[in-house]
Amino acid sequence: MLARRDYQIVRNAESRSFPAGDPFLDGAEISAEVIVFLGGGYVADPSRSAVLVELDMECLGQHTGENSGNEGSNVLGFARYRNGNDTPTNLIELVRQPASSPEAIEAATLMFEAAGFEVVVCADQAGRIIDRLVRPKYNAALRFLDEGLASAEAMDLTCRMGLGYPDGPIERVMRGDLARHCDITAALMELSGSPSFAPARRAVVASRRRAAG
Repeated sequence: MLARRDYQIVRNAESRSFPAGDPFLDGAEISAEVIVFLGGGYVADPSRSAVLVELDMECLGQHTGENSGNEGSNVLGFARYRNGNDTPTNLIELVRQPASSPEAIEAATLMFEAAGFEVVVCADQAGRIIDRLVRPKYNAALRFLDEGLASAEAMDLTCRMGLGYPDGPIERVMRGDLARHCDITAALMELSGSPSFAPARRAVVASRRRAAG
């Protein structure tokens, strides 16, 4: 029977979900039924309860391949939501495919919840849940700023005071890095084709300045 806290970690590269010093890293076992690959990449192992692949902007299918909507196994994707270089949040987006093993989903959910995280399960779509929701809003706010509809301060204050948000869209996207916002929205635009994901001008400028050094 799966021990709720048992998990093994394989670090292939630096992890955005669990940066150095994160307590989750210290709780790993030498071997366990659930194996977590950090920094992308994975090795298939049907004998495990679940094989977890950390995702950035890509879909899980980029790692596993796809099969006309029948793809799925004990391999799942995940990402811990993080706004730029802010401290990672307590939310794990667990990515399933159409034929993913229910037992693998249960094992992964139990493991993360036992480690103190909130888990939401979502389909294998670019941007998962949060980025698909918030990136168009950031783009709209940046375009309003360009159009002179309102100042950055006015938009942020309106969202904090009028909508009860902890911060406003401009201060949040700026803190999270405009260049990274450009990377994320460009990837979403490429995979979804939705114009709402087209990077706003200020994000494109930030990306080009980063590339220029």
